[in-house]
Amino acid sequence: MSLTEKTAAELLALQAAGKASAVEITDAFLASIADRDQKVQAFMHVEGANAKAVAAVIDAKRKSGAKLGALAGVPIAIKDVLCTKGIPTTCSSKILEGFVPPYDATVVARLKAADAILIGKTNMDEFAMGSSTENSAYKTTRNPWDPERIPGGSSGGSAAAVAACLAPVSLGTDTGGSIRQPASLCGIVGIKPTYGRVSRYGMIAFASSLDQIGPFTHDVYDNALLMEIISGFDPHDATSVNQPVPAYTKTLNDKVEGLRIGVPKEFFGEGLDSEVEAAIRTALKEYEKLGAKLIDVSLPHSSYAVSVYYIVATAEASSNLARFDGMHYGHRTKQKADLIGTYAKSRGEAFGKEVQRRIMLGTYALSSGYKDAYYLKALKVRRLIKNDFDAAFEKCDVIMGPTAPTAAFKKGEKSDNPLAMYLSDIYTISCNLAGIAGLSIPCGFTKTNLPIGLQLLSPPFDEERMLRVARMYEAATDWHTKRPTV
Repeated sequence: MSLTEKTAAELLALQAAGKASAVEITDAFLASIADRDQKVQAFMHVEGANAKAVAAVIDAKRKSGAKLGALAGVPIAIKDVLCTKGIPTTCSSKILEGFVPPYDATVVARLKAADAILIGKTNMDEFAMGSSTENSAYKTTRNPWDPERIPGGSSGGSAAAVAACLAPVSLGTDTGGSIRQPASLCGIVGIKPTYGRVSRYGMIAFASSLDQIGPFTHDVYDNALLMEIISGFDPHDATSVNQPVPAYTKTLNDKVEGLRIGVPKEFFGEGLDSEVEAAIRTALKEYEKLGAKLIDVSLPHSSYAVSVYYIVATAEASSNLARFDGMHYGHRTKQKADLIGTYAKSRGEAFGKEVQRRIMLGTYALSSGYKDAYYLKALKVRRLIKNDFDAAFEKCDVIMGPTAPTAAFKKGEKSDNPLAMYLSDIYTISCNLAGIAGLSIPCGFTKTNLPIGLQLLSPPFDEERMLRVARMYEAATDWHTKRPTV
């Protein structure tokens, strides 16, 4: 196995044993990007010289015996929605073309403090609005398992970078499934932490009450390691919760006694691909062999989740993106116009069709005469969805089901049908609406060699047990060791 196919933990062990240096590891991943990314199209920007310079500093620190961070010498890719000091951050949108932030997002600052090496920024659906990474203003990222198919979205670039071994780990954001769904379609591990567990400071917002930052990795251990580093209270973020961060890696292999797994009947209905369902059922049987008890649970309001999400999310997007008007922030039209005309022309020129669609939907939902009928009603149903999870977790420790209804679909297959695209997140959206934690782990492949993901959902701030439950399955299977041939 080459350096680029190894996990972060394996790369750390190689450095500790003197079998590889940070410079050698960084060079290997930069070479992989140069060789493969023309086909995958995962990166928006690559930090070549700067990454090598940081790696050399880390090697010097190691040689001198200085204290090293928990990710010393491990390259990491960052979704282009997170601010990075001195490095372009565009949200894959023309409206932010050329923007270079003067500060780091809190998660980026914590990774740098842990001696991680920022190797580049990854492609995404514009302003995180999409499920396929086809909505980027610059390029379409491809699925490493089949370049004719999409990697999922909106964090498709970050997921594809890890799956294609262009980076050992990466960060994405999840507003309605944008970490878990691409993790499933690319055959890797991705977590959406509890709302408030990870600081959102420095993330350019799509929907502020739904967005969360989380890692993509090859296995559960690396995910736990990243979560230890990026989690925790941040005074810069008013929604950050002051909860102690468990030592996830220390308890990861502890046995989960008396595990009760909730299986919602609503996750196994119409629209679920038969191969996906078979893989999920097989994974659940594996848990039974490991001593878990399967319990039928119900999430009766989950059928409303997509409708509620596309009212709440678009309403918040309409508000958050109002600042990008050509006057305060972002691209300004060169056409002569009055103030309102300048706003309209600037936004019309630089925002893509999906972003414009969602801004219009959100503005309509918040407009006079419609706010009560749509937005306020959606908030009430959102509470009912949260109540469903609360009731289910009284009977079980973790909920399991499919992450996505199908394996990766072909590029362009759903581009002209927004509703079909929105339904790609049907099993992931309710997690964000309820503010709970969710995780996707690989659990099989289709007959055409496309990955399938198993989704785990846990009560708020119970990531420690959820990671242990995921590790149980991973230790008994080898899906996480598979790598695509790019």
